Amino acid sequence: MAATNFKTENNTFRKLIGNGLTYRVPRFQRDYSWAVEEWEDLWRDLSATLEEDKTAHYMSYLVLQSTDDKTFDVIDGQQRLTTISIIVLAVLKNLQRLVDAGSDADANRRRMEQIRQTHVGYLDPVTLVARPKLTLNRNNNSYYETYIVPLAHLPQRGFRASEHLLRKAFEWFDKKVSEHLKAGAGDEGKRLAQLVEDISDRLFFTVITVTDELNAYKVFETLNARGVRLSATDLLKNYLFSILDGKTETDHELRSLEERWEAIVSRLQSEKFPDFLRVYWNSRHAFARQTELFKVIRSHVSDREAVFRLLRGMEEDVDTYLSLSSPEVSEWSQDDKQLAGILKTFRVRQPFPLLLAAKRRFDAADFTGLLRATMVISFRYNVIGALSVGEQERTYNAVARRIAQGDLLSLGPTLQAMRGIYIDDKTFRAAFAEKIIRTRDSRNNRVARFILCELERHLSGRDYSFTSDAFNIEHVLPQNAPDGWGGFSNDEIDALAYRLGNMTLLKSSDNRDAGTSEYTDKRATYRQSEFDITRKIAEESDDWTPERIGSRQRWMAEQATSLWRIAQLSG
Repeated sequence: MAATNFKTENNTFRKLIGNGLTYRVPRFQRDYSWAVEEWEDLWRDLSATLEEDKTAHYMSYLVLQSTDDKTFDVIDGQQRLTTISIIVLAVLKNLQRLVDAGSDADANRRRMEQIRQTHVGYLDPVTLVARPKLTLNRNNNSYYETYIVPLAHLPQRGFRASEHLLRKAFEWFDKKVSEHLKAGAGDEGKRLAQLVEDISDRLFFTVITVTDELNAYKVFETLNARGVRLSATDLLKNYLFSILDGKTETDHELRSLEERWEAIVSRLQSEKFPDFLRVYWNSRHAFARQTELFKVIRSHVSDREAVFRLLRGMEEDVDTYLSLSSPEVSEWSQDDKQLAGILKTFRVRQPFPLLLAAKRRFDAADFTGLLRATMVISFRYNVIGALSVGEQERTYNAVARRIAQGDLLSLGPTLQAMRGIYIDDKTFRAAFAEKIIRTRDSRNNRVARFILCELERHLSGRDYSFTSDAFNIEHVLPQNAPDGWGGFSNDEIDALAYRLGNMTLLKSSDNRDAGTSEYTDKRATYRQSEFDITRKIAEESDDWTPERIGSRQRWMAEQATSLWRIAQLSG
């Protein structure tokens, strides 16, 4: 990103709101949504800053867009800016009460005028029409400018939920400012003015200013990669609405778009929306990475027909995406839910675009077959092979596009198109025979349980749910083996404890009792186990050695090769 399109600095609230600068929440940005929990957090932090005489309180990131450095669109941070402005207005309300009560009226009136001009904006003395420094979105600005900024009576009937939140925020902070005033001593007007000064000077933001939406999206991607969740979802929403905004006779389209958009986002939750959008897009179009997605969509979606085509496509795919992401609550068949649950256990999402495309086109049997095939490919390629996903993602995307375009309409040809990412038997067998899975990690533990349960089913014909609490993974050579356990060196313990060949299944109570006992003591427990895979150890192994671990894992690899196999792609 060029330096001229991207500027970062730390600013106090005073510097942000002063010097004739104005801020606009984009018309179609989400409504005001903060409630008591957020208000309490902000007031508690502010109070602690004042009471402990701290120099500053950090208010996190503020992302702005401007072409002239005078008027700024608030791309991210509108909840914080709006709430701080409401606190300042609550202080003005308390000053107004002093004026009305005749308490040092002239001085407090001058204080009100100065605070309003500096922090709130111009108020026409005749019409009382506000010209505030902060303009809210299309759903909230009228209430904010008509009632809250002029400190007027706040009506309660016939308004949106977000407008009620604005009113309640003002009333809540009005009460807190009054309590703050009563708790202290001295000139009340001066103390109220000092509160505004302290807010202005002690609250500071990291302000990121960009010149256009593309740069804003890049900022979101950079910060989100560092764990700071920002509103890239809202950025796309604003762009789509801007295409419709200003056209004639489009109010009904705007309402439809907003209702349908919010229905999708509420089902997904906003933090999942960017991932869904990429999966949806890659199921229909050329491969796009998350960092370039906004630019790509802008290049394809430039008129009202394209906006609603995008919306219809997302509505068509959202159920499939949710069923893949949260199979436990989906309405799919039991087989499909189980297969999607296994992909979730693997933490593999690369096949999602392919599966969205197939769900739209395939019959139920072929979709289930493809879902199973992606599970097998993921097990071979991602879990055991641990190979790079770059080529795999592009293959899935290429096949998804062919399905979307009507080139592939059934399972058989689709599997052949995926041959390049199916790991052959020889390579898979060799990788499995050497696989280490460190089961202290919860995801790895679930994967190892899944493998062992499938091997048990293959051996005994009995099904066990790998999520059951009735049994655990038993490490024959214990994870916390004491020095000299079974004649193993410390290096051998480190190298072999997490080999798959060292793992089996054991009832939870037996697993606890076995602990770090020597193999000769554990063997009697293994003989009595309900699991064939565990009894097999006791029957075939008089002792437990590095050679036995290796031999057993090679046997497991042979079983796995026939278990996780796509017949059409093997041989």
